[in-house]
Amino acid sequence: MFSMYLVRLICLTFVILVPGLVLSDSAQGSPSAPARPDLSGTYDAATLTPLVRPKQFGNKLYLTREEAEEIATTEKALIGKSLQASAPDREAPPQGGDGSPGAAGNVGGYNSFWIDRGTNAMTVDGKFRTSIIVDPEDGQFPPMTPEAKKKQAQRFASSRHANDGTAWWLDRDSPGPYDNMEQRSTAERCLLGFSGATPSIPSLYNNYKRIVQTNEYVMILIEMVHDARIVRMNAEHVPADVNKWLGDSIGWWEDDTLVVDTTNFHPQASRRGSSENTHVVERFTRLEDGNLLYRFTVENGDVWTAPWTGEYIWRASDEKVYEYACHEGNYALGNIMRGARILEKDAMQARGGTGD
Repeated sequence: MFSMYLVRLICLTFVILVPGLVLSDSAQGSPSAPARPDLSGTYDAATLTPLVRPKQFGNKLYLTREEAEEIATTEKALIGKSLQASAPDREAPPQGGDGSPGAAGNVGGYNSFWIDRGTNAMTVDGKFRTSIIVDPEDGQFPPMTPEAKKKQAQRFASSRHANDGTAWWLDRDSPGPYDNMEQRSTAERCLLGFSGATPSIPSLYNNYKRIVQTNEYVMILIEMVHDARIVRMNAEHVPADVNKWLGDSIGWWEDDTLVVDTTNFHPQASRRGSSENTHVVERFTRLEDGNLLYRFTVENGDVWTAPWTGEYIWRASDEKVYEYACHEGNYALGNIMRGARILEKDAMQARGGTGD
């Protein structure tokens, strides 16, 4: 009898105390993750500030206002000149181009309508920058390793050749550059952007970025060649033998800064001589004016003797990011292959063969 009374007393105490404990915990405020800034939105990263610092500035990180205004004035004049109406009865440019600045020796672009690389040098903390690279101090890439230099020289030797309208590659012992489509560059095949997505570097056009943020993922859409990066928050990297075109990105918050760590690059996803062993750490910090300070560090001991770091501003924008229809169905790539076959046939016939 006593034991039954004791059990009922314990149960009654449990029913009374547990709600009390819950209410007490609620009243004091349960631990929760701090509120994070929402980086979602569209940003314009166009800037006349180059990635690598012009040699004349040496270790000088900042431009004077007069120097910045001169850069902006010069760019405006160049764009204005190229936008002038073209003479409808003008002659075609010489074969191979006239050698002046422009696409393929100034034969590809008839004006600068599609060029949108910004109107001025970018500022950080109100100061105009001479380069995006801030480390090394001279704004240049670190020295390459001897092995990387050797590989780079081999790539240039095998890919650089004057386009003289002939099948010059037939006299080589190695495979020709147009034997199959997979030999063409990743940018030419529209697999990756021309300026890269990790880290994201400004280019001549298509400099908009779109960020969509959730608790579990952050999506970073790069307008150039529609590269969409998916950052897995508070996760671990995939196994080392899994390679991705844009790398494997994981993220976490350090105070109000989003940190993104990217590894596991595809071997063919190299940019500026990098390789699959590249490690990139990016930091996204929202500023008081709504813009983002984008800072990144690239490390690869196979290629460079030291890491290198850059930073620049992504300006908040109300513009939309439109589709980048690269190759418009890949017609150009097919025509490259067909054109190479025609040149090979012509060369074989000139040598007395059938060309079949």
